[in-house]
Amino acid sequence: MKNYAIILSSGSGERTGLNQPKQFHKIAGKTIIEHTLDSFERHNQIDAIILVVAENYYDYHLQLITAAGYQKVIKVVCGGNSRQQSSYHGLMAINETEALVLIHDAVRPFIQSTTITNVIEALTTYNAVDTALPSPDTLIEVDGNGFIKAIPPRKYFMRGQTPQGFKLSLIKKAHQLANQEGNTTVTDDCGLIYYYKLASIKVVAGDDFNHKITYPVDVALADKLFQLKSVSKLNSQPEFLTNALTGKVIAIFGAGSGIGEACLKLATHYGAKVYGFDKNSADITNEAVVTAAINNIIQQEGRLDGVIVTAAVLNMGALNGRSLSSIEQEIKLNYLANIIVAKASYTALSASKGCLIMFTSSSYTRGRALYGIYSSVKAAIVNLTQALAEEWLAAGIRVNVINPERTQTAMRLKNFGNEDPVLLLSADKVAQQTLATLANNSLTGQVVDVTKK
Repeated sequence: MKNYAIILSSGSGERTGLNQPKQFHKIAGKTIIEHTLDSFERHNQIDAIILVVAENYYDYHLQLITAAGYQKVIKVVCGGNSRQQSSYHGLMAINETEALVLIHDAVRPFIQSTTITNVIEALTTYNAVDTALPSPDTLIEVDGNGFIKAIPPRKYFMRGQTPQGFKLSLIKKAHQLANQEGNTTVTDDCGLIYYYKLASIKVVAGDDFNHKITYPVDVALADKLFQLKSVSKLNSQPEFLTNALTGKVIAIFGAGSGIGEACLKLATHYGAKVYGFDKNSADITNEAVVTAAINNIIQQEGRLDGVIVTAAVLNMGALNGRSLSSIEQEIKLNYLANIIVAKASYTALSASKGCLIMFTSSSYTRGRALYGIYSSVKAAIVNLTQALAEEWLAAGIRVNVINPERTQTAMRLKNFGNEDPVLLLSADKVAQQTLATLANNSLTGQVVDVTKK
């Protein structure tokens, strides 16, 4: 039997408050629906995918799957006025007499490969399978007046997720019965099986990452969840980095000290050909100088695989006490220089399908008194990274930003004095994670947190 995945992407996204359906919101340069499709496209036990869409977004979905080159999406069908109708339309697009079918929400983009596997394996024994997690909260039952009626034991209650899996003939029968009766009160496909008592439903373990994007807060959380999922896969083992970096050509702007110097030494150790620039060898606020530096690397090596920008300056002081010229200088080096390097590197990185890495600070999430210029510029670097990752996705360039906790560098010592080294990251650890990010071929548009944990 074939294994089909039906992806329900016909929701309007009204509850998220966005001006477009939530499945089209972008995370790390891709729409949510693309991340979802990627999981099923790459799974070796999924034979075909049927995408169920809203009629007014039919053409948009076609353009999206064509541009992405999905091979397993065999049909795109229009959904109905409810989830139940959309699911039914997807099922009726399968012409097999019998098959295994997984039905999944498009707005659950963090589905794990192991969850898909577990559902398919359970279907070899059971006719219907649900995915669920234990409830972390106490559940209460209320009466019509809003008073607690009962507090059931929590251990018997779980939170349902998708995918849900079925033998095709069984779930088709459930939908046909519902259509005959005009039953539209059931909220999902397992609910129909249960309502008509067609089979016992086996529950397999869900996953905390398999979060459904429904409300405005979910959109904000999605970026963080994707970061956590992606960064957890970063391989910083020496043998991996040696294999990944040997022969690669890397340019580091800010290589004279601190994290940049550590990146230079470590990348060289792992077999990369590294060109390091400091403030004495290249003024990275000068477009002509940076362009000449990049062109020289191309002339010498014929390629450029990665660019790391660590150069930065931190000038402490309250805004009213600082001169405009010193503020302009700080913005020029910490922000404009990153733009200059990015523009100068684009052609070379496009040719190599390479990676640009910039640096932010843990202060980017909240402006800090006495260094508001620095922290606000670092917030701008995060925004720039996310924008470039999206702009450069078609060119095959990955763009990420490293966010280290407090790190033991000369710049920090100058501004904050002697601190307990136990509380600080080492520049070497930040460099290790930076090179792991550079070597990761699937990560783009992400803030990579580096912590002591």
